[in-house]
Amino acid sequence: MAEEQVFSNEANTRGFLANIYTNLPDGFSGYSNGQFLGASRDVMTDNAISFWNVHYYHGVLTDSYSATNHPLLGFWGANVSGIRKTNQFLKNANEAVIGNAEKAGDDNRLYDRNMAEAKLLRAIFHFELVRWFGDAPIIGEDENGIPIVFDLSNAGAMNMERTDAADALKWIADQCDEVKDELPFRYENETSNWGRVNGAVAYALKSRALLYRASKLNNPENDPSYWSAAAQAAKDFFRVNNAHSDPYQLYSTGDPDNDYYECFVTTPMLNNEFILCRSAWTTLEIDLQLAPCGFSGAVNAVGRTNPTQNLVDSYETRNGLPIDQDPSYDPQNPYANRDPRLNQTILHHGSMWGDQEQEEYRAVDVSQPDGIDYQALHGGTLTGYYTKKFLNNISFKNPNVPIHAWPVFRYGEMLLNAAEAINEAEGPGAAYPYINELRARVGMPAYSGMTKEVLRERIRNERRIELSFEDHRFFDERRWMLFEGQSSASEQDKPLYHQYYNLYGVRVTNALDPVYEYAPAEMHPRRSFSSPKNYLFPLPDDEVKRAPALGQNPGWELSSSEE
Repeated sequence: MAEEQVFSNEANTRGFLANIYTNLPDGFSGYSNGQFLGASRDVMTDNAISFWNVHYYHGVLTDSYSATNHPLLGFWGANVSGIRKTNQFLKNANEAVIGNAEKAGDDNRLYDRNMAEAKLLRAIFHFELVRWFGDAPIIGEDENGIPIVFDLSNAGAMNMERTDAADALKWIADQCDEVKDELPFRYENETSNWGRVNGAVAYALKSRALLYRASKLNNPENDPSYWSAAAQAAKDFFRVNNAHSDPYQLYSTGDPDNDYYECFVTTPMLNNEFILCRSAWTTLEIDLQLAPCGFSGAVNAVGRTNPTQNLVDSYETRNGLPIDQDPSYDPQNPYANRDPRLNQTILHHGSMWGDQEQEEYRAVDVSQPDGIDYQALHGGTLTGYYTKKFLNNISFKNPNVPIHAWPVFRYGEMLLNAAEAINEAEGPGAAYPYINELRARVGMPAYSGMTKEVLRERIRNERRIELSFEDHRFFDERRWMLFEGQSSASEQDKPLYHQYYNLYGVRVTNALDPVYEYAPAEMHPRRSFSSPKNYLFPLPDDEVKRAPALGQNPGWELSSSEE
C-alpha cells in the first residue's frame, strides 16, 4: 500500500504503527521453529545446553560460524527494518488524520503520543543492534531534522559508518529523555493498550542502556561518571514509579515457594511486574519443548532446554550462602534448603510435576539409564535437568492451550539494574534496598555488611538466577567480560558457578535412593570463546558488501579465500 494511502487514513495509520510492534524482541519466537531454534537462547550461555543437536545455538557454543553462514543474524535485519518503519511513521504521520485534541484518558493529544511511541520503539531497535552487534549506525534524523528512510532499491543507501557502542547507548538514553514524560507512565486502560510502550518503558530502556554503557565491555577505562549516570537513571524510574497511583511491583501473593514461578505463567495481561511484553501467544509449543520428555499422551514433550549444573550450583542455600561456603549443603541431598527460585525455575530428579486431575502427577525421573525422563527419541536431558520457568503444568492427555507473553522489561530487572549501578557509583549501603526487595519475595536473607567487590559478585549471581531464561545472561557474560583471564584449563578448580568455559551436569543412578555424580555435560562439555571475536555477532556479510562503510566486527573479517 502506498504511503499516501496509509497516512491519509486514520485506521491505516494506526495499523501501520501497530505493525511496528511486531519487530519488538521476542525470546519465544524460536519455538515456532522447533527443528532449529526450539529452545531458550540461554543455551548459548553457561546456563543451559540444548538437547537437540541440530539447533543452531550449538554453533555459538563451539564458535563454528562465519559471517557468511551464521544462521542467527536475523537480529540485524529485524531491527533495521523496525527502525525504517518507525522513521516512515515519524516522517509521514499526519496530525490532522490522527487527531491531537485535548481529551481525558489515554488518547489525550493522540498524535503526540503516537509520535512518542514511534520514537521510543526506534530507540529499542537501536539498543537491540548495539547489544548484538556493538557499534551501530544511528538512523535518526538527517541534517534537516527529517527522519531518515533509506531507499530499498538503492543497495548502498545505508553505506554509513557505525557509531561507537558507548556513544550509541548514550544517544538511546537521550531519545528516552525526549519521550519519557510525553507518554503516560502507565495507561489508564491497559486492557486496550496492553503491549504498547509507555513512559515506564522509556525510563526502563534508559536504565538498561546506561547500565550497558557503564559496563566493562563499553567502558574499559571504568569511567565513574558512566556508573553515576546509570545509577541516576535507575533511581529516576523508581522515583516516578513510586509516586504513581498504580505502581509496577513484584508479583507476590505472599507465597515465597511459588510466587516467582507463578509470575511467568499467570495471565500476563494481569501482571503488574511486566512493564512491557511482546504480544500474547496462545500455544502449546513452548510447553512441549520445555517439559520433561517422559510426559506424553495426546501431545508429547521433548524438553530440549537443559539447565547446567553451573546454573544449579549458583543458587544459594536458604542461609543466604553459596553452596561451597555453607557446611549444611549436602551434594547427595542437593536440592534441600536452597533458594526457593531453584525449584521454581528448574525441574530435577524427584521434582513433582504433572496434571493431578488427569492423574499425570508424578516425580520426575532422570536416572540413568532407564529413567522415563532421561532421554527419548526426540528429547531428553544432557545435564539431568529441565526448565520449569515459563512451563505451564498442562495435561498431556487432554491439553489446554496456555497464554505466553515474553517480558521485554520487568520490574525485577529494574531492581537489579539499580542495585548494580548504585553499588558501583555509591557503594553497598545505597544498593542493598533494591536487591533485598527481590530476595524478600522468595524469603531469602537480606544482604548487609559487604564490600563493594563482594556485593558486586552477589548482584551478578542474583541477576543470573532472577533473570535466567529471559535473554539476559548472553549479554551479561559479555558486558562483564567474564571470559577474560580464564580458560577451560585454568578454571577447573573453581566452583562450578564460577566456570564459564566448562559446562557440567549431574548423573543420577538408583532412582528410588538416588546417587548424584557431578560431571561434564554429555554434549558440549566445553565452550569455545575467542576474544574479542565472540563478544559480538558479526554483521551479515552481504550487508557489509552492500555498505562497506559499516565495517565488520573484530575477528569476523573474511579471509580472501572466503570472500
